[in-house]
Amino acid sequence: MAKARFPKIPDIPEEELSPLVAELLDICCLQQDLILSLQEQIQILRDEIAILKNQKPKPKIKPPNLENRPDKKKKKQESGKRPGSSKRSKNLPIHETIDIPPDNLPEDSRFKGYDCFTVQDIVIRPHNTLYRLERWQTPSGDYIVGKLPKELENSHFGSMLVSFILYQYYHAHVTQSLIREELLEFGIDISTGQINRIIVEGKDIFHSEKDEILSAGLEVSRYVHVDDTGARHKGRNGYCTHIGNELFAWFESTESKSRINFLTLLQGRHTDYMLNDDAFEYMVLHKLSKAQLELLYTAS
Repeated sequence: MAKARFPKIPDIPEEELSPLVAELLDICCLQQDLILSLQEQIQILRDEIAILKNQKPKPKIKPPNLENRPDKKKKKQESGKRPGSSKRSKNLPIHETIDIPPDNLPEDSRFKGYDCFTVQDIVIRPHNTLYRLERWQTPSGDYIVGKLPKELENSHFGSMLVSFILYQYYHAHVTQSLIREELLEFGIDISTGQINRIIVEGKDIFHSEKDEILSAGLEVSRYVHVDDTGARHKGRNGYCTHIGNELFAWFESTESKSRINFLTLLQGRHTDYMLNDDAFEYMVLHKLSKAQLELLYTAS
């Protein structure tokens, strides 16, 4: 039910405002306020009924503000600039400056400075570097050869190109085939296998850091939350296990969600087990065979 639009009561001159008319105006104002209040209460009840029926209540739509700020619109038209444009371009680094003189400049004109106009652009081009490793022969006949920078690690692709590939794959979710197509258009000579190796290989340091998150989190935590859910990994159905709390979050993809799988993940890098009195009591309670118990006693 839409709200009723009450007509605006025109101003009545004082000489025509009799006591009866004034009383009628007061009654109209009171009735108008009462109707608006009842409309709001009815809408609240309608929304509650809709929620109980698992339906959506009436949305709260904000009124348009085009009529509320005519001065702001006028100011924008007068300036001719988009709001905030001067602030964003004020501190931009300038890589190139081009001076443009006016056409048909009259003689005896005086120079009065510049009207600056900043244009943002991007330059994407290959940057190939040839490293010439110097070879020197010592008086003893041995050869000494210069070494490549450590960050290259015998790779034919620089750190900026590797960073771009990783950003496109992990952040922008671009497939390897599209990454190769894009790089070929930029003039980069690279194969799909080389892109795959950049994405997959040489990530042991990150896996090690991920493992350290679990061990460090367990050391400072009094409790952890555990959850596992189905997830596809490397094209196969599996499970993703989460261990963490408000201090840390750790995830691992496995093919099982069993209790043994969780205990194995909780151990981290450790693969050994400790058999104490509680462990032996647990095994006796679950009727482990006597021969196996004796073997475990001997081994511990």
